[in-house]
Amino acid sequence: MQCVVLAAGEGKRMRPLTASRPKVMLPIGNRPMVEHLVIAARDAGINEFIFVVGYGERQIRQHFSDGSPLGVAIRYVTQRSQMGTADALNAARGLISGRFLLLNGDMILKTDDIRRMVNGSAPCVGTFHSDHPRDYGAVIVEDGMIHGLEEKTEHPKSDLINAGVYLFDPDIFELVDDVQVSSRGELELTDALAVLIERRQLYAYPLHCWMDVGYPWDLLIANASMLGEMDPACQGEIEEGVTIHGKISLGEGSVIKSGTYIEGCCSIGKNCSIGPHAYIRGSTSIGDGCHIGHSTEIKNTIVMSDTKIPHFNYIGDSIIGSGCNFGAGTKVANLRHDRATVKVRGKDTGQKKFGVVVGDGVQFGINCSLNVGTIVGANTKIAPHSFLEGYIGENSQVN
Repeated sequence: MQCVVLAAGEGKRMRPLTASRPKVMLPIGNRPMVEHLVIAARDAGINEFIFVVGYGERQIRQHFSDGSPLGVAIRYVTQRSQMGTADALNAARGLISGRFLLLNGDMILKTDDIRRMVNGSAPCVGTFHSDHPRDYGAVIVEDGMIHGLEEKTEHPKSDLINAGVYLFDPDIFELVDDVQVSSRGELELTDALAVLIERRQLYAYPLHCWMDVGYPWDLLIANASMLGEMDPACQGEIEEGVTIHGKISLGEGSVIKSGTYIEGCCSIGKNCSIGPHAYIRGSTSIGDGCHIGHSTEIKNTIVMSDTKIPHFNYIGDSIIGSGCNFGAGTKVANLRHDRATVKVRGKDTGQKKFGVVVGDGVQFGINCSLNVGTIVGANTKIAPHSFLEGYIGENSQVN
């Protein structure tokens, strides 16, 4: 069976992290999120993939190549106009030869769910129970068939959502051909699904495990989950006097220096220098070529490649882009005094602890302070002793 992966979008809700990479290439557990999806589908028995790419496609092609490093075959098609999901599926049409699985590239799925779904009936939509269905397309299911589909609405009639997982036969393209441009200016796959629903021909498959990765704080939730399932591995050097509790993965060429205390689960990439006397707490991923220095504490955070956090820093519950440098004594706040959930640019994260989102190439002077929910755009330069909160745009200068 073939698997079509929709990976053409930028992911504007992930800005500034997607300023220099497509959303599906954001790291979770030190792998691009879409790589987890490919591995789950591969382990379910699928070995032929079609990636629909667009924004930042070069990074996707360079990383995955022909798929052979993962033991699969990957081909690519470019969605030129990026006019919606039906348009994306239509871009892959010429490469599809039979029944196929269609996946949004920005989610986490488990192998068991994929295996069961592809062995079921088509056409089929994967569904999932959500405690905030108004943020998705809600579906009404009766006796295993979908009887209704609601686009985002404030008062949905069901807590079941369309999870962006589909099983189709090639005849779906007959319906895609009839899809008209929507009020949003897009060709939407849901219009083709509506025809199947009217004919009582659309099956539902209840997914047991599914995670949507739509916002930066979703990255942290997914990261913690994937790290909890990783196999421990040590290809680097751990000096005498290091204390490790829980599972860690340490990449080739990396060194954990004496006095460092690590609480798993943590993933540290290749050619990193950790310590001496660093404190790395659970659910932390540190990318390749990073330096976490003396008396620095990192907790429940994603640090992307080539970032330096050298000494006397604290970063918690945050996402830090690549190529950043933190001046000594820079601290991140991750908890409001009133213990309310943190908001980012007016959006409630639903998290009582959430720190900051820092884009690529940001340079901090010494002793900077970042308040909860702050976003710092890529390539911004921050003067020493600065206090930051709210939103700082890309290429800014904070004096």
